[in-house]
This record gives sequence, structure tokens and C-alpha cells, in this order.
Amino acid sequence: MFGRWLGSRAKSGTAQNNALAGFPVPLTAGMLSCRILDPVSEPVQQADFVVTDSSGRKIVGGETDPFGNLVATVPAGDYRVGVTAEGFTPFHGPVTVTEGGHASLGDVSLQVAQPPQLPDPGDWEIEPSHTQIGFTARHIGMARIHGRFNTFAGAVRIADRMEDSAMHVVIDAASIDTNVQMRDDHLRSADFLDIERYPTLEFYSDRFVHRGGTRWGVTGALTLHGVSRTVTLDTQYLGLGNGLEGETRAACRATTELHREDFTLTWQTMLARGIAVVGPSIKIDMDIQIVPKG
Repeated sequence: MFGRWLGSRAKSGTAQNNALAGFPVPLTAGMLSCRILDPVSEPVQQADFVVTDSSGRKIVGGETDPFGNLVATVPAGDYRVGVTAEGFTPFHGPVTVTEGGHASLGDVSLQVAQPPQLPDPGDWEIEPSHTQIGFTARHIGMARIHGRFNTFAGAVRIADRMEDSAMHVVIDAASIDTNVQMRDDHLRSADFLDIERYPTLEFYSDRFVHRGGTRWGVTGALTLHGVSRTVTLDTQYLGLGNGLEGETRAACRATTELHREDFTLTWQTMLARGIAVVGPSIKIDMDIQIVPKG
């Protein structure tokens, strides 16, 4: 019965292959697959993959499953498969997919990447012109507001042991900028940041935790609206480089999510439909560059 059902499915507009029998594939398409392994042949979970066509256009992307498998259905043609995973060198390989066919790259072994050099021990400072502290908040239940703080300063003391390093950042609350003057004035008011009483936001780190590869967790106390809470910055260290004048720079990206009620930002004006004007959480995204102090 199942054979007749699968046969009738193929005749009605889908092609089948032996490797993935029963999986519906359009007649003009085929399957591609591979398994992503580490150097000791263990599967690499949640590796990012992207399949691009001959012109470099992205066709499909995603993550490997818990067993390291990558499976995709694409129109027949020539493609390039790219795979990246934290702590490993990227993989890129060509593959040709035929109509109704199954193109397998087999087992792909990723090699361990050399971690980027860490900053030298000593005092460093945030370089404002190459740093951005941004945020995203939900507005009226659907749209997202993107904003940033334009004025801030920060110092980082790199210890001999990176885990013993420390960071202090001060942000001018009045420098909030969402590109809408009326909204920014409201955010500065007593309904939200209340900059007359709380002119700055401050972050003091108390520990750096290496999470493997280029990933670090930077945990510390954030003081906002007169309230201090412990937060962790999920940080990706990008390595060292040189500026236009030859100066040494170190760069990283960091993200975290704040719940505004944790900081008594409890303004809860609702629309007639019962939707909050401002959502309960705020995502923070930072691109940071530091330079040696002095």
C-alpha cells in the first residue's frame, strides 16, 4: 500500500530517491546533504550552513541538527555549500544537484581554528568613534524601535590572566537617540530614564568567563534608573588589528537582553486593544573597539 502511495505521489508532481524515500521533492529539484564532524568524528551541532548559487546568491541556510546533519531541498543546479561553527575553520565546497537526485558530500570534518590573539595586559579604553551601543525594543506589539546612545566612555583593564580582567562603562542617558525627537524627549522624561534624577547608566564587570573559541561571558552590575542588577554580556572576541595610524585595536561584539521592569521602568500605557505601547524586554547590541590607554 505504501509503495503504491509513494508511487502515486511521484507521478502527481514529486520525485523520490532511494536515500530519502517518502520525502516529497519537487520534480525540478533534488536533495543535498552531508554530516558535519569535528576532528575526533563527533557531530557538530548547530553549525551554521548556507547554500549559494553560481552568482553567490543565498538559496537556503540554517543549522545542523543534533547529529550534525545538513539536509536541504534545492532546484537542480550547481551550488556552493559553506559551513561555519564556533572554534572551527570554515568549510566551503561545491556540489551539483540533479532533478530527483540526492547529492551527498558525505562526512565533512572541520578543523580546530587558531584562537585570535588576546590584547596585551594593561589599561585600555573604549574608542567612541568606532564603538556603537545600540538597542532594540518592541513598539505597539509589532514594530521594532532601533536606537543607540551617542555619548559614553569606558575603560578595560586586561589582566595577565584574561579571566581576571575588568571593565567599567559610563553612558550618558540624555544621549539616547531613536531618530525621532518627540520619542527621545519622552524616553528622557520621568516616565522612562528620568535623566534629571539618573543622568548616567553604568556597568562594572566582576568576571570574564571563557565559553570556548572566541566566546566569552562578561558578567557585572548594570545600574539603570537608580537600580543595579547583575547582567551577562554574551561576547564574541574578534581579535586584534591596526587602525589608520598604525595603532593597535581590539574588537568584540556583545549582546544581552534587559527586562525593563527589573529596573523599575514600569510605564505601562496600553492601547485600546490592550497592547502595551512598549514591550517588556530590550535587546542590547554593542560593537566595541578598545585601544591602549594614553
